[in-house]
Amino acid sequence: MRGALLGGAGVAVGVAAAPAVRHWCGWDRPPVAGGYAAAADDLGAVAHPDVKIHYRGRTEEPLVAFTFDDGPAPHWTPDVLDVLDRADAPATFFMEGRNVARHHDLIRGRMDRHAIGNHSWSHPDLATLDLRGVYDELRRTDDVIRRYTGRTPTLFRPPFGHLGGSTVLAAAKMGYDLVLWSDEMHERSFRGDPGAQAAFIVDSVRPGAIVLAHDAGDDRRLITVRGLGAMIDGLRRRGFRLVTVPELLAAAEPETEGPVRALH
Repeated sequence: MRGALLGGAGVAVGVAAAPAVRHWCGWDRPPVAGGYAAAADDLGAVAHPDVKIHYRGRTEEPLVAFTFDDGPAPHWTPDVLDVLDRADAPATFFMEGRNVARHHDLIRGRMDRHAIGNHSWSHPDLATLDLRGVYDELRRTDDVIRRYTGRTPTLFRPPFGHLGGSTVLAAAKMGYDLVLWSDEMHERSFRGDPGAQAAFIVDSVRPGAIVLAHDAGDDRRLITVRGLGAMIDGLRRRGFRLVTVPELLAAAEPETEGPVRALH
């Protein structure tokens, strides 16, 4: 009897807490008419109706694009740029707007060979925001990137790689293509062993790869910085050429048409 009562109490608490859980997770907003999952409720926002989502480059050339998220940051970005400078290697930096505003001195005069993309203002989960919220995150970041670098970003990576309908709609409004990734660093798996992390990337990368890394964060990400030179050297020994994401996408091979299916 006591177990049954406790079980019943647990169910009651769970039922009572369900709205709070849904709200905390962002699931209590409607999937249509303005919620985070809405994708076509404001077609007036679609200035660019052909927004694309890229996981990798469509090429068989031995090209690879390294990308760094979340910076610029004092403890990481200068070290990453130093390694790339020594290797004469380009990369793409998806920057947080608030960090550009705080630390733009770190990148002044150092981005000539690199590409810059938008990674939101404050790194929220954009997949739980409505169009106005996502657009504000992107617009503010776009403004500071233009102000402090003179660049007009055309690429956007959502924090955590999470996509909601309103995220795509805001990208269409801004004229951005979305960039995700095909390969990534595994700092937890190779904790304290930058050589193993480097070997993993060198062995696993395939033509057209977009590699996710970070130039901000906690100490575990040091293994990426410490192994970055070895990754570049190893990939070049395999015949790969490092390029920016825009260069990778520009090298895309034309799509071939598949068989035409009859409609019944």
